Order: sequence, then C-alpha cells, then structure tokens
Amino acid sequence: MKPKALHSSCDNEHGICGLDPEHPLQTKRKPLEIYTFIDPLCAECWAFEPILKKLQVEYGAYFKIRFLVAGRLQAWNFCQETKKGLAKKSEIAKVWEKIAHETGMSCDGDVWLEHEWSSPYKASIAIKAAELQGPHAGSRFLRKLREYLFLEKKNITEDEIIMNCAESAHLDLEEFKKDLESPLAKKALQCDIKTTNEMGVEVVPTFVFFNNNVDEEGLSITGLYPYHIYVQMIEELLGYTPEKAEPISIEEFLKRYNFVATIEVAVVFDLAPEEAEKQLKLLKLQQKVEAVPVKYGTFWRYIGS
Repeated sequence: MKPKALHSSCDNEHGICGLDPEHPLQTKRKPLEIYTFIDPLCAECWAFEPILKKLQVEYGAYFKIRFLVAGRLQAWNFCQETKKGLAKKSEIAKVWEKIAHETGMSCDGDVWLEHEWSSPYKASIAIKAAELQGPHAGSRFLRKLREYLFLEKKNITEDEIIMNCAESAHLDLEEFKKDLESPLAKKALQCDIKTTNEMGVEVVPTFVFFNNNVDEEGLSITGLYPYHIYVQMIEELLGYTPEKAEPISIEEFLKRYNFVATIEVAVVFDLAPEEAEKQLKLLKLQQKVEAVPVKYGTFWRYIGS
C-alpha cells in the first residue's frame, strides 16, 4: 500500500531540513516533498548523499526535503547488541567497509571497534534539537554528525561529541543545549517515530515522494537505486517533465556545500571518479580547495579564491 502524507507541526513551507539555502526558490512553495527516513548510525543513509546532492542541484526547485529519524529500526538496537562482544562489532564494521567499497562514500568501520556505545537516542534527539534553529541549521548539523561518525571515527552517542558537532555546524550552542532537554525536541522525535510506524517503514533509508495533492498517495522507495529512478518518481508525481536547473561549476558546487567527497562531485557532474579528482586537484593548485584524505578516497574543503 502506498503511504499517504501525514499532517504534523513541522514547517511545511520550508521543510524540516532544506539542503540548499542559496537556491533562489528555497523559500517558495514547492510542488513536491520527499520524506527521507534515516538513522544516525545508518551507513547506507550516508551513502545516499551524492544522489541527494545531484537531485538538489538539478531539480531542487521542485521539492523540499523532510528528514525523519526512524527510531524503532534495527540500527537503534546496534548499540545494545555491541555489548555482547567484539564479534557483533566486527560484523557491523564489515558492513560499513562493504558499503564504502560499493558506493565510494567513505565510512570507517573501525569506529565500532574503538568505542563503547551507548544509546543512539541522544544523537537522534540532537538532530531534532538542531532543526529547532531552522531547516538549514538542521541540515548542517546532520551533515556534521555524519562526518564526525563516518570519517573521523567519533562516537556520536557521547554528549561531548554532540556538542562539538553543534559548534562545527555553527549552531547557537546555548539554545542547542536548552533544546536538547526541551519537550519540543522530544515531541519532534516522537512525531518522526509515529510517522515511521504509520507509514509502515521498516528499513532505512526509505524515501517517500509526495505532491501537493493531499488526497493523492505518495510513492515509496527503499534502499539505494540509480539516479534516474528518483528522477522518474519526481516526473510521475509532477505529471510532466521538469526542467533541470542551469548548470553550475564544480567550484560553485564546492562553495555551496563546503565539504564534499570526490564521489559526490563525480555523481553530480556525471564524471568518472578519476576525472572528478583531476578537476578537484586543479582547484587545489589554484588554492580554492584543500584535500582531506580519509580511509576511502578524499574529501575536499572549499577555502575560497
């Protein structure tokens, strides 16, 4: 059964987690909304970032993103399961390494072997608390949380790491501290979990596409698929073929997103990873970006002209 959109206290005008604050149409009502069900410990959710950025760059004028933390899912149990011993941690680490190899989005499974894990509940609440400072603040925080976990091997279930992440995402730290304990953040997470249950979502990542006709059912897709599949879903719900946005340069892309992987550039610009890296190295020679080596590949940080 196809899911229906649910009414909530979320910001329906801008979306909970808008990804492109520079887009001139960001504040206008858009015809589509994509519910994106995630878990903060989900490596496949992280691996979707290149495709999501390509959708945003090419068709961002047509949709807004709503991130929902699908809290009752398998990843919520990982932390408790890891207490059973090293074998479980090794199993999860291998899954992460496999995802990194298959998708090109680096995620270092060693993080599971190097830390003791508490509940991911804190990280989930933190995502909702960050969103209380606005959709773009929430987007920045979620990205930083993922970078800390998958690239820097930080334990994002720890209070200190969560606060460091908030600082890196340029949040108002005093407000963030208050919101972490506020009923609003807890209610937002409960709303996400309720929506997850009511829509029958059992696996992350899951994406549900809706148009602005509240009586029309959404289209749901679970897992990672080629880019054209998501474009087809957009076309089907719009009822017409959308126009791509004007192309941007790789430098403009870096300026917009600040810190991206080689594979993200490759996917967005339809380049082989080798060609993407070659062009990024040219920008490095021009002192416009700096290279940040990670376990699998390289990330690139925009530093200006």
